[in-house]
Amino acid sequence: MDLLKNLSKNTKKYFKYAVIGMATGIANGLFGSGGGTLAVPAMIYLLGSDEHKAHATAISIILPLTIVSSFFYIKNNHVDWALTYKVVLGGVVGGYIGAKLLNICPGGVLRKIFAIFIIAAAIKMIV
Repeated sequence: MDLLKNLSKNTKKYFKYAVIGMATGIANGLFGSGGGTLAVPAMIYLLGSDEHKAHATAISIILPLTIVSSFFYIKNNHVDWALTYKVVLGGVVGGYIGAKLLNICPGGVLRKIFAIFIIAAAIKMIV
């Protein structure tokens, strides 16, 4: 415990970055997604980021993680290419629309929508 007290503020901050990055990477690699569900709250509550910046930053963080994870999924032949081609166009359009909506959505509303989405996904996975 004394070690934590002696760490500089900068060191603690970089430690938080590393832990958030590791947790996000593990979630993304293990589940195929979900890194943002960890990264967004972590950036807001542990790093004090603004809601909008946390969501936008999570997308930027997920891109390289997804590239790395995709390499291993493709290498091990775990990708359904027929399904991928059918869904990717809608995903690109949805990503564009979502990014535009992020710019006009108030932080409190964004937080509530995100919370509802996470709760609904959790309930669906349990039931």
